[in-house]
Amino acid sequence: MAGDIKKIVLAYSGGLDTSVILRWLIETYRCEVVAFVADIGQGEEVEAVREKAVRTGASKCYVEDLKKEFVRDFVFPCLQANALYEGRYLLGTSMARPLIAKGQMAVVKKEGANAVSHGATGKGNDQVRFELTYYTFDPNIRIIAPWREWNFRSRTDLVEYAKQHGIPTPVTAERPYSSDRNLFHISFEGGILEDPWAEPPEKMYVLSVSPELAPNRPTYVEIEFERGIPVAVDGVRMSPAALLAQLNRTGGDNGIGRVDMVENRYVGMKSRGVYETPGGTILQAAHRAVESITLDREVMHLRDSLVPRFAELVYYGYWYSPEMELLRTAIDESQKNVTGTARLKLYKGNCDVVGRKSPVSLYDPEFATFEAEQVYQQADATGFIRLNALRLRIRALTQQRQKA
Repeated sequence: MAGDIKKIVLAYSGGLDTSVILRWLIETYRCEVVAFVADIGQGEEVEAVREKAVRTGASKCYVEDLKKEFVRDFVFPCLQANALYEGRYLLGTSMARPLIAKGQMAVVKKEGANAVSHGATGKGNDQVRFELTYYTFDPNIRIIAPWREWNFRSRTDLVEYAKQHGIPTPVTAERPYSSDRNLFHISFEGGILEDPWAEPPEKMYVLSVSPELAPNRPTYVEIEFERGIPVAVDGVRMSPAALLAQLNRTGGDNGIGRVDMVENRYVGMKSRGVYETPGGTILQAAHRAVESITLDREVMHLRDSLVPRFAELVYYGYWYSPEMELLRTAIDESQKNVTGTARLKLYKGNCDVVGRKSPVSLYDPEFATFEAEQVYQQADATGFIRLNALRLRIRALTQQRQKA
């Protein structure tokens, strides 16, 4: 009941949805609403967002810089897993939501609030990601999901409400789609992108130039890893956030990291999303390259069999689940030997591995060479093949007898 709500902490971005929600919560529940802004590299002036929250009616607005934690504790674990949802999506939005919700719940505890709210719609994935995390930190928290409660049926309704209450609206005819940005990527959906046949307008892209307009000369970059974690670019060690920011710039300058896909949402429908992930695209290619010379074959194949499940858990919102703990433990173990350097060639949207080296490499030229050598007896392959062919030969012999 509304009377049970004493204080609400709202995950606030300053966009149309959460600005309308802030005012709607105040009017509907007649209680104090505290705004929480997670700075995960969205590229906006966070002070302006803070001021907008207070002007719209928030009693307070917490702004937390979570960029370091985001890259270290969410981006890099997904990188170690080579996580891709449905083979293409690098999960930039998916991995950010649990962190935002975690920070939001810390404010709930500090403020003594008994309810939380978010701007996710009842059709999307984010509602699940937020709310599963809320319940992880407080099984009794009251959750208010306005899109599942109010009478508004479209963003057109929200724009009208915002105008009535003097709230600036960022969605315009010149920008007929929604976007979400963090230090790892930027996503676009809705509006004109809902037609899966329509090519995204070039002016929409933020982090990357068109591959056609990228430099006519390739850019080479070297990335060093320790235990599956990137630690240096071109020989210069950097913090996680600084490293990712630099690779975003380098990749974006070369048209790297654009993805246009129709994906399967957890709630059951398909949706079209367009993503820019320049640094993440480079890092995954580099990580795979270092793994190729440092991971045991069976460890690699077993880990790869877990990647779709890992990606699903991130996409669906189960970051803080027992099954994710199990998978992360296994993946962490697989990465203890993934140390080395990858060299990549970036050219007009292409990201190609052109070199890899490691002080603990399992690649041995003496075994792999086609030249004369002593460590591998080629004749040994005869027995190896005959043993592996035994069941196939028995099957063929059985079939021959049946036909006789």
